[in-house]
Amino acid sequence: MIYLDNSATTPVSKDVMETFIGVNENFWGNPSSLHKFGAMAEQVLIKSERQILDLLNAGDHRVVFTSGATESNNLAIKGMAAGYKSRGRHIITTKIEHPSVYEVCKELEAEGFTLTYIDVTKSPDEIAREVEKSITSETILVTCMHVNSEMGLVLPVQEIGEVVSRYPKVKFHVDAVQSMGKLAVDMDEMNIDLLSVSAHKIHGVKGVGALIADRNLNLQPQIVGGGQMHGLRSGTVNVAGAAMLAKAMRLSIEKQVENSKKIQLLFDYTVKKLNQFDAVQLNSRFENQSPYIVNLHIQGIKGETLVHALEEHDVYVSAKSACSSKTAKASTVLLALGFDEHVASESIRVSFSHKSTLEEVDVFLEALGKIIEKMA
Repeated sequence: MIYLDNSATTPVSKDVMETFIGVNENFWGNPSSLHKFGAMAEQVLIKSERQILDLLNAGDHRVVFTSGATESNNLAIKGMAAGYKSRGRHIITTKIEHPSVYEVCKELEAEGFTLTYIDVTKSPDEIAREVEKSITSETILVTCMHVNSEMGLVLPVQEIGEVVSRYPKVKFHVDAVQSMGKLAVDMDEMNIDLLSVSAHKIHGVKGVGALIADRNLNLQPQIVGGGQMHGLRSGTVNVAGAAMLAKAMRLSIEKQVENSKKIQLLFDYTVKKLNQFDAVQLNSRFENQSPYIVNLHIQGIKGETLVHALEEHDVYVSAKSACSSKTAKASTVLLALGFDEHVASESIRVSFSHKSTLEEVDVFLEALGKIIEKMA
């Protein structure tokens, strides 16, 4: 099997799985319990939180462990909207966000909030200037992803953070799902108030994520009950999941520079070979491009058809984001970036991990060539 759909999910690392199993076997007590066994589980949880904060240089923040990035994004945006609506009802975002951000913003818009959608087809400096021009006395939040999951476009988080830092009443949320362990993330330096991460994108177990949030924020919980997780996310805490996430983040961040160099070579090789196909049009050719993602289309072959055709060769890629790939609609991300309806309907995404190899890419390219010869 040739698996090139790592932006959707990644295989679980053996080291990470060992941590998950080990904590489940030895520290399975409830961290909210008063007895010694519960206290032992609580110490694992505290250690995991400290490790994550250290990895992200987030000294003034705290970690809310969640079920994944979708919950983290919902908590960040809805929690901020509820906590600061008396101050203002204006939020700034983009049209290329993950559905767990974009759809939440649409919900808030229906509830009376004003949304500004920034054009991200411009240069980093122009994007940052547009954010600043959009800030009003009613603005409470700027929310955007670091790396787009379909196209690999890297948004200027550093520049946006610098802008937002000049407006103390405005807070900055970043969806770092596709950048964690792939690009440098320093929350203090980037002036990030809230950051969403997910374990299964960095070779961890599914169903675990976190929202790292400034401890001084008036963030309103979206799940209430027992008051766990600093009162921000009720429910018995998944201690093994927390330890597993911390381990996955540490391993990916420690190898970030080394892995990124390898993936850049893989990206360059893939792009060079794809350019040799007359029928292939590369969509992922931004000035600020993550090498972990290649988006392309073949005229006349729908993305879904191409995904299944490659599957017959035991090669696995995807069309659109995994959270919306089963819908028949054209990619809203590609449309927002200026691509036409045909391209937005016919594109596929190839995405790498540090485990991907040139040999795997060659198998993909060979299969793609056969499909083009037969169908295009």
